[in-house]
Amino acid sequence: MPEAAVLNTNVTSLVDRRLLHETVVSQLRDLIVQGELAPESKLNERVLAEKLGTSRTPLREAIKFLASEGLVELLPNRGAVVAALKPEKMKEVFVVLGALEALAGDLACRNATEADIAEIRALHYHMLAHHARGELAQYFRYNQQIHIKLMECAGNATLTQVYRGLNAHVRRARYMANLSRERWDKAVHEHEEILDALVRRDGVRLQGLLRDHLANKLVLVMEVLTATQGATS
Repeated sequence: MPEAAVLNTNVTSLVDRRLLHETVVSQLRDLIVQGELAPESKLNERVLAEKLGTSRTPLREAIKFLASEGLVELLPNRGAVVAALKPEKMKEVFVVLGALEALAGDLACRNATEADIAEIRALHYHMLAHHARGELAQYFRYNQQIHIKLMECAGNATLTQVYRGLNAHVRRARYMANLSRERWDKAVHEHEEILDALVRRDGVRLQGLLRDHLANKLVLVMEVLTATQGATS
């Protein structure tokens, strides 16, 4: 086989493996975030591999990756379990995320291009459509894309990197906050205000809105975790 053909084959194989990895990670993450795999439940590789239509090797790689995000806990001699949601940890992370999002909001109002704002507006309308249909999983994907895009609009790579790492640890909690229809509706209203402040490039207002948005989520998350712990104690 010609050298160029061998090189192309190797590149294609690497791309395929990367796509498979990303797909399995995304599918397993969704099962955890959306509550299909409960906190502290053991991850049965055979069952999950069959459910996701994959082999155990990419599944194990996905489990290790999600452990780095804080969604999975690797226990010596016991395998992997879905990480527990710990109230004190949630408090710490949400407070820091609120400060990071507030900073990003201020910077985004200064640095976002009109194309950036148009992209966020489009994501917002997709999010609204899924909210109207009661499609929480799809809504949440667009919701998270909006928050990440706001970070990117800030124009500070370090800020975005730190935010992504921390946000991964509370993704389940953010999703869980919208299980209350009242809170979900309120979150949508808050996003309307967030978009309006960005369009007007009102950095001071956007900082406050983003900080309050996270604080409101935290209140409901703590209520749910407290009730859950009380029921299991």
